Amino acid sequence: MPSTETFRTPKHRRHVPAARQRVRAALAGWGVTDELADSVTLLVSELVTNAVLHCRLSCAQVRVTLILDGPELVLEVSDPDRDRLPQPHHSTPDEEGGRGLALVAALSDAWGWRQEPYTKCVWARFRLAESAEESRAVPAGA
Repeated sequence: MPSTETFRTPKHRRHVPAARQRVRAALAGWGVTDELADSVTLLVSELVTNAVLHCRLSCAQVRVTLILDGPELVLEVSDPDRDRLPQPHHSTPDEEGGRGLALVAALSDAWGWRQEPYTKCVWARFRLAESAEESRAVPAGA
């Protein structure tokens, strides 16, 4: 059965660090550490920041969901601006922003988005390393 962590955060930049900390704690509780935890934590920061900056609805909340299902970890970030879909941007070296989705593409095994009835969801999938899978395996005779 998959393990899930879901929470909501207000659509404001000051709440991005709390989202990062909450994801980091969930990952640590599941035994996901090292480079994968760093990548997922960075991407939750990028995706929540994108939702905060680009969602046109005031007083909105951003939903963050982590799903650990066997050898796969899924990060989902949803906001209620369902018709404003993510668009990758090719930033020049002088631009300060616009690299978030490029980071998502580079650090995840797959990513995309979907429109739901009242929200849009941007997701990223990660394959777990063999050692992480083995550490969660139930020992024989247990």
